[in-house]
Amino acid sequence: MAATKRKEAPSASAKDVKKQKTVAQKQSKLDEAAAQDDDFGGFSDGEENATGGVALSTSDSNSNGDKKYKLESGTTSAEAHAKQRQMAKERKAAKPNADVIARSKKIWERLRRKSHVPLAERKELVKELFDIITGRVREFVFKHDSVRVIQTALKYADRTQRMIIVEELKSDVRELVESRYGKFLVAKMVVEGDQQCRNMIVPQFYGGVKRLINHPEAGWIVDDIYRQIATTQQKAIMLREWYGQEFALANRNAKAAEADKELADLKSILENTPEKRRFILEHILQMINSLIQKKLTGFTMLHDAMLQYFLVLTPGTEEFTDFLELLKADIETKAEAKESTDAAGGGDLYRNLAFTKSGSRLVCLALAYGSAKDRKIILRCYKDNVELMAYDQYAKMVLITGLDVPDDVKMSGKAILSELLGQSVEGEEARLNRLEVVATHLVARVPLLFPLAGDAKWLMNDNDKTLLSQIHAIRTTTSKKDPELRRQGLLDYLAPSMLEFVTKRAANLVKTSFGCQVITETLLEATSDASIAQRQEAKSAVAQLSTGTLTEAEHIVHNAPAGRMLKTLVLGGAFDSVAKTTKLAEPRLGFASALYPVIEKSMVEWACSPSSFVVVALLESEDVGEDVREKVKSALLKGRESIEAAAGEGVGKDGKGKGNAGAKILLEKLGV
Repeated sequence: MAATKRKEAPSASAKDVKKQKTVAQKQSKLDEAAAQDDDFGGFSDGEENATGGVALSTSDSNSNGDKKYKLESGTTSAEAHAKQRQMAKERKAAKPNADVIARSKKIWERLRRKSHVPLAERKELVKELFDIITGRVREFVFKHDSVRVIQTALKYADRTQRMIIVEELKSDVRELVESRYGKFLVAKMVVEGDQQCRNMIVPQFYGGVKRLINHPEAGWIVDDIYRQIATTQQKAIMLREWYGQEFALANRNAKAAEADKELADLKSILENTPEKRRFILEHILQMINSLIQKKLTGFTMLHDAMLQYFLVLTPGTEEFTDFLELLKADIETKAEAKESTDAAGGGDLYRNLAFTKSGSRLVCLALAYGSAKDRKIILRCYKDNVELMAYDQYAKMVLITGLDVPDDVKMSGKAILSELLGQSVEGEEARLNRLEVVATHLVARVPLLFPLAGDAKWLMNDNDKTLLSQIHAIRTTTSKKDPELRRQGLLDYLAPSMLEFVTKRAANLVKTSFGCQVITETLLEATSDASIAQRQEAKSAVAQLSTGTLTEAEHIVHNAPAGRMLKTLVLGGAFDSVAKTTKLAEPRLGFASALYPVIEKSMVEWACSPSSFVVVALLESEDVGEDVREKVKSALLKGRESIEAAAGEGVGKDGKGKGNAGAKILLEKLGV
């Protein structure tokens, strides 16, 4: 299974040792645990190491922390060492299965050096290892050294061999995940195993989720298995245990639990059993509060439970208000303790929530329902994490909501847009490089371009648009500012930096389809009273991209996304598929006046090129002046023969012509 990023955000309180570590991981702890067998050195605890030495017992230490060793009278150091080695060997030999464990460790020492072991030898070693451990797996797994042997066996096992281990250990899974060393083996089993292995392991957690999620050793691995391994049905079974003891008792019969196809939708459960509402909600809130108090706020299962709880509350009720207060309790506590000198103000819960699907939705709803003060407090949590959030598929929606619901546009612009634009980065080159990466990234560009393009289909997926619609419905009851005034305020903040960016990096942006979309939206929408001159400079910079010889393969005329970009800019706005018309930008762009002088001498070549629809737009657009349109017609009439040849070039499989579609339209426009 591929590594999956652990959904945790950076913590602002590194000195608080009681806090759960919330640094974003490159891979989940589950994957890290599954790889543990490759990271250990030799065996310890008085056993022979890679060089054949043993640890010596100590009596005290000197002032420098160095160990002192007592030697018996008349005994040399070499004799003392030999005696200790002999005693260590005798102790090991007296243990159960000492011989087979010793041999298995030697095999492990050889197998762990994968690059040094030929394939044929590795197969023989694995076969010998399974001859040793089969029927004895339980005797190996509860010790820190021998458990590594089983992990290595899993790593190199085939499907049949892997099933031998899982079958022997399936009844011990709960005990293993609570073990300091055994939890790594469970991680290895679910990561290396197939779906059949996973379906044997996951049900072992049923009925014990409440205890395991609160366990210091088991909590994180159970949550990672819930997030990465469990099927939708298995997740529902595990999450239902948050709703009360009766659900946990029902889950102890794994087959009956999996036969119940009901999901963990709390709203549906309460509709079917309204008499249990108070008891269920009290149980969920108790579990939520328990983990929050322990600072264990990075669990995906916790976020799912919190969202389910929040969605069944009625806005305006005491329960609803108390829950919102619970979410921001740690923010206010830290802010008061430090007298607001710490800009982050705590907020580990909110930072962790932002990086999961359910958590992100919960934060967005909290922002939508919150007061102006609440929104300011919540957004303060993300001050140093905006760039990280922009690249996350879930956290980006928190940034969008942070732009779309506060009435204080200056506050949201400074908190979010300034970070996305890299305004704090020193040096123009470094700042533009960073902005270029953000603007052309599939996910990170969404909050950056949202003030420009809104919920455009090419920018936001259906799930994000559904959530945004819900937020807008709530916003009508909690915000006073007109949406258009809010958008214009964001554009005033965004326009100068984006227009400068397009002016200086147009040549780079035009090379990709995402870059072309950035240019298009910036020129059409990034308008403000203070950026009129900058808009003219940006238009000229983009128009100059059309210079050069059209026969060159690198010319913009052969770039399909660039052709669509130029066509849209000439039309003066995006095409409205509902109204079947072009919605012109305000104030008008007038891009044709900048483009025409650049392509005037090669107008016929453009009309015959893959970007011929740019010339079509020059004849059709309402944003093109009459004088320019007449000049274009005159040039095309002079090159009519070339255009006719381009329109009739090629023959398709059906025997009909497959010429340049734009050239055909131009001939119709010219009445030819």
